Amino acid sequence: MTSTSNPRHLRAELESLTTEAFRPELSDIDQLATLDIARLMNGEDTSVPAAVAQRLPEIAAAIDAVADRMSHGGRLIYAGAGTAGRLGVLDASECPPTFNTDPSQVVGLIAGGREAMVTSIEGAEDSKKLARDDLDALALTSADTVVGISASGRTPYAIGAVEHARRQGALTIGLACNADSALAAAADHGIEIVVGPELITGSTRLKAGTAQKLVLNMLSTITMIRLGKTYGNLMVDVRASNDKLRARSRRIVALATGAADAEIEAALAQAGGEVKTAILILLADVDAPTATTLLSTANGHLRAALRAAED
Repeated sequence: MTSTSNPRHLRAELESLTTEAFRPELSDIDQLATLDIARLMNGEDTSVPAAVAQRLPEIAAAIDAVADRMSHGGRLIYAGAGTAGRLGVLDASECPPTFNTDPSQVVGLIAGGREAMVTSIEGAEDSKKLARDDLDALALTSADTVVGISASGRTPYAIGAVEHARRQGALTIGLACNADSALAAAADHGIEIVVGPELITGSTRLKAGTAQKLVLNMLSTITMIRLGKTYGNLMVDVRASNDKLRARSRRIVALATGAADAEIEAALAQAGGEVKTAILILLADVDAPTATTLLSTANGHLRAALRAAED
């Protein structure tokens, strides 16, 4: 009988987790003034970046491995349940508008599917088979990376995703908030951000959720930097899909080139709105077809394309 079907076994397992620990010193929190509770909560949150900092070498190693896979056509796939799954879906959904990635390049899977983003799907997190089915539906390959996300580090859906991905030869990362977790042990790269017990016992959408968000920010953002999706700290692959982003595109070209507004508008028009191409047109003094060819040869890396244009 598994821990998920044996209530006493599951209770004992949860009681052993740092993220589930009860803090008796906070047992009267509901009687405090609102401002005092806010101060307590804010103080708790300040400890999260320090916990992440302790795992930066592991995070960096995982990012380098992800970037290598993605540079050869692989995908980044997040898999989690509940808050962890929602955070993965959120991070994935931000990549197309920020880095102009195809929606299929960074994917978020949540136990229970789309409906689970807003509604609890009973039992979905307890199924390793569901994780296997979700990955099989994506036609997982050995070029891909699967990141299992679970605050407890014991969620069957996240562990099942990592185990199945590893059997397929994919790169695997296990992101948890407890030490010695089954999830981290199952993955090629285990990242355990131990933030300690929550302000509200077991509510891992708090510090644990914040820690997971910080790490996911790093995984996707620094991977995209490594893939040439930025020029310095400028989002040169931004997709101008609305008025705000079109204005941001013009500003990015201005910051990168120092060109006058009329020159920027002309370059963007030649480049079909592609920021990276417009910057290369202005800085290398080339036409749009040449800029496009240079960028293609440089695998989208603007600095490399600029160096090639100078040769």
